[in-house]
Amino acid sequence: MKYPSQLSLSVQLPDDETFQSFQSQNNHAVVIQLQQFIELVLKQEAHPTALYLFGIQGVGKSHLLHASCAYAEGLGLSSLSLSFSELSQLSTEMFDGLEQIDVICLDDIHLIAGNDEFERAVFDLFNRVTEQGKCLIISGDQNVSNLNIQLPDLLSRLSWGLTEQVKPIDDNEKILALQYRAEQRGLILANDSAKFLLTRLSREMSNLINALDELDKASIREQRKITIPFIKEIFPHILS
Repeated sequence: MKYPSQLSLSVQLPDDETFQSFQSQNNHAVVIQLQQFIELVLKQEAHPTALYLFGIQGVGKSHLLHASCAYAEGLGLSSLSLSFSELSQLSTEMFDGLEQIDVICLDDIHLIAGNDEFERAVFDLFNRVTEQGKCLIISGDQNVSNLNIQLPDLLSRLSWGLTEQVKPIDDNEKILALQYRAEQRGLILANDSAKFLLTRLSREMSNLINALDELDKASIREQRKITIPFIKEIFPHILS
């Protein structure tokens, strides 16, 4: 179902960014909190309007927002995820009517700090979402007090809701996450190959997943298994 404010948007959520694929025991409580928060909307129970996630770049905040949308859809709720990293492509008019959607996810809110028009638009959305009994899940790179948001009313709204910090995932969890993603693609990624990727590429999960995507395509094209020699062929800049 399309909502008026979605008509101009082209939003495609990654199919594999779910709570199940977020392999991080350190953030298990965050996942449970998100699930329970979304379930309150389904049950139409009283709940805070917003849940704010914060953490450094690369800890998986975008993944969790996409997973929240997938979880909401699985419960029969409507959802939408927007990222302020695409601010140049966004208009404040896109917020009109979003309060009709059950779960609205706004990623990287720190990127609108100092932008009066967008800060006001998000604040107005808060009010409309509260009136409709829907919910916002918002992410940023700092806790609320360090966001540099200039509109006091918006800071106040963010402070009233739930807050969860997303902790960095360790190397073992990254390996498990890579292997899970590989398995979902019908691939086998052995421990030695996964560790090789982790030690030779950027440790950010987004870069590792992009590398896995390239390996997946190359594996299908050449009908070969993902081994360390194969990885070196696909990524010749990786030294032995």
